[in-house]
Amino acid sequence: MNRVHIKTYGCQMNERDSEAVAAMLRSRGYRIVNSEDQCDVLLLNTCSVRDAAEQKAIGKAANVLNKRKKNPDFVLGILGCMAQNRGASLLDQLPDVDLIVGTQKFHRVPDYLDNLRAAKDSGVPIGETIIDTEEEVGSQNTIRDHIEPEEKQVSAFVSIQQGCNMDCAFCIVPKTRGDERSRPMEDIVSETRTLVEKGVKEITLLGQIVTSYGRRDYPHTNGITPFVQLLEKIHAIDGLERIRFTSPHPRGFKDDLVQAYGRLPKLCEYVHLPLQSGSTNILKAMNRPYTRERYFEIIEALRKVKPDMYFSTDVIVGFPGETDQDFEDTRALFETANYDMAYVFKYSIRTGTPAALLPQVAEDIKEQRNQVLLSILEANSVRRNAALIGKTEEVLVEGLDKTGRLYTGRTRGNRVAIFTAAPRLIGSLVPLKITRASVSTLYGDLDVSL
Repeated sequence: MNRVHIKTYGCQMNERDSEAVAAMLRSRGYRIVNSEDQCDVLLLNTCSVRDAAEQKAIGKAANVLNKRKKNPDFVLGILGCMAQNRGASLLDQLPDVDLIVGTQKFHRVPDYLDNLRAAKDSGVPIGETIIDTEEEVGSQNTIRDHIEPEEKQVSAFVSIQQGCNMDCAFCIVPKTRGDERSRPMEDIVSETRTLVEKGVKEITLLGQIVTSYGRRDYPHTNGITPFVQLLEKIHAIDGLERIRFTSPHPRGFKDDLVQAYGRLPKLCEYVHLPLQSGSTNILKAMNRPYTRERYFEIIEALRKVKPDMYFSTDVIVGFPGETDQDFEDTRALFETANYDMAYVFKYSIRTGTPAALLPQVAEDIKEQRNQVLLSILEANSVRRNAALIGKTEEVLVEGLDKTGRLYTGRTRGNRVAIFTAAPRLIGSLVPLKITRASVSTLYGDLDVSL
């Protein structure tokens, strides 16, 4: 009972958490396998941002439990945000789950699996489901281990901060991830340096709100916030080529962060800047502390520093009370901002949030508004990518693409590129001349001498 498969739902934070769990399990003697058909233990690392994400994970768990009749020793665990959000109530739908572990207890998973394995090996009935969703001081410091990949690792996630204190009216993250907690700066720098020594060229700093990093733990120095201080220290690491981060909050884009894009060459000219709504009235109802005017000021300030800046965003359509005029404000700002990529969501009720109690927008109206923004986004992406045809972009070669015949990498603007290359170029920064483009992908040729 030592073959483990981890299936991850949701955001990059969840991906990073799964990676840390895998590393801890591997150090304990477990084998991490790529297919659930090969495993003795299946761990579902779940998401609660939308109800659909929870229902998808619940459906998967129910299906797996039905299959378990063929293997009574099979173990199913539910980890992460849904485990934190629902806790023991999950047993109403999934009474045979063996393990429910919340977001602050990922590091306890190896111990719990050891206990389950020992019970099964001794023939002793497991009994009640193991449930651990309690808060734990210092849990943000446990997401530091990286699973050793079979292939060369070119990019990596580094968790710097967990939790959120913003209390947006639509969001359940403060409940599932807890209060804001930051890791020590020196630990983050040390982890990044170790990754670079192993060949990593690009790191992405992760947090629920990365721009809030260390605001209670470190002083501002000459007008420089702790987050930008961290960027400076990461930037100084020899051998590191690129820095990215997600997800920030518009409130965090003070002048020091905007100017950092002009003075830190390793900081890629790509910003994920969540909008949520382009209506100041709806932003106020969402408890988002900025106006549509302030948001666009940030866009303009960043483009002044880096004219070629690429932007992605998050938008919710159909938030309770959203009128036709509110949506028109969103549509107009969405179009003017000229996003390269966006996650557009139809508002869904999250029980326990203030917005769940408000009068709801009809589903057909949500869908109509959703399609309007998606159409704008597609046109923007096609236009921006087409403008790159004939130009040369710096690409970090990551490895083989899904076909196994060509190679893939990303531009500094976070655009996926596909091209012919040699294995020795993995981990290298190469000039790629763009020959054609689709909505989401660039295609090009390398210099034949490479």
